[in-house]
Amino acid sequence: MADGDAPDFPPGDGPTSGISVSLTAGTLQAIRERVGKRGVSAYLEKAAQWRIERDNLYELIADFDRTHGPADPEAVAAKRAELISGTSSDAGAAA
Repeated sequence: MADGDAPDFPPGDGPTSGISVSLTAGTLQAIRERVGKRGVSAYLEKAAQWRIERDNLYELIADFDRTHGPADPEAVAAKRAELISGTSSDAGAAA
């Protein structure tokens, strides 16, 4: 458990907790224009979850690259083209 006796929660779970966050005026204005004054906390929660997911993905890719070496750029481009076109000659195979 983190923080002594407090239970661990994955991102997006557990009770809410109020904190103070500093943002530039322009960033806060852009958020409020998207979600209104009362949607800022929910927007920041989702943004933080999204960032955590991306950080975890980047860490997973870096670990894979350390173990197996970097992916072949031509193989990645071929798989990307298959995903975009919706066709695959070897469905289920990884790049």
